[in-house]
Amino acid sequence: MLHTLLLSFGFGIITASILAIAAVGLSLQFGITNYINFAYGDLLTFGVYTAFVVNQRLGLNIWIGLVCAVIATAILAWLINLLILRPFTNRGTSPIIMLVVTLGLSLILQNVILAIFSEQFQSYSMSTGNPLSIGPFLFTPLQLGIIGLAIVTMLAVHSLLRYTRLGKAMRAVSDSPELARVSGINTRLVVNAVWLLAGGLGGLSGVVLAFNVASFTPTVGFGFLFVIFAAVILGGIGSPYGAIAGALVVGIATEVSAAFINSEYKTAVALVILIIALLIRPQGIFASRGRA
Repeated sequence: MLHTLLLSFGFGIITASILAIAAVGLSLQFGITNYINFAYGDLLTFGVYTAFVVNQRLGLNIWIGLVCAVIATAILAWLINLLILRPFTNRGTSPIIMLVVTLGLSLILQNVILAIFSEQFQSYSMSTGNPLSIGPFLFTPLQLGIIGLAIVTMLAVHSLLRYTRLGKAMRAVSDSPELARVSGINTRLVVNAVWLLAGGLGGLSGVVLAFNVASFTPTVGFGFLFVIFAAVILGGIGSPYGAIAGALVVGIATEVSAAFINSEYKTAVALVILIIALLIRPQGIFASRGRA
């Protein structure tokens, strides 16, 4: 049983790595816009199928597909905000109405992808490599690559937020948009940058999620969305660092639970964690000062 638990813990680190990338993107977007984006899961799916087209239809290396997915999803997220969401926010639309709008966008994106690629399972042309024993854990080279990619991504986001003018402006806008505006910060530019960043992180997390699950359908991102919500809310909505902490807790808990219950109920475990977090500490572990 101990061996099984340790293996499950290792799988939890992989899931947490994927989840952290996605959760940070969603948390950054919420911290700036102050509304939940239900279409975020389908941005992940868009990234998954962008890489699929590059890899399977164009015959290029999957890592080139990953880069294309990050760029394409970042641009799509920026366009969605520019053409659809910004007109609503400019009119002062309430967060509840924005939630409904993004839910509608989710259904549109999901059905467009479904119409193009159908419901059949797809996969990338790639090698996962032979499993490697690292202490009590068992990882493939691809899984180690996912963990390494997540660490590099989190360090890059941290450096952006702490050591660049854009990052400081993003933190200022998240704390108080009005005060940031009167202080001379171009809030519209910051919002555009955040949508590009959140979209890029969504595309990246979608592709590494597809790496991990091996095969996927047009619902892969939407199915993962509720696990992302659990991590973001547990960590504190609008707090990127809280999202990382929430991703670790949710990722490890869902995988370890598979040692005791059917693995099909892992998403239910994430939802249980979400409910408990809302009951005990609804503001999350690291609530954002501006969005608490």
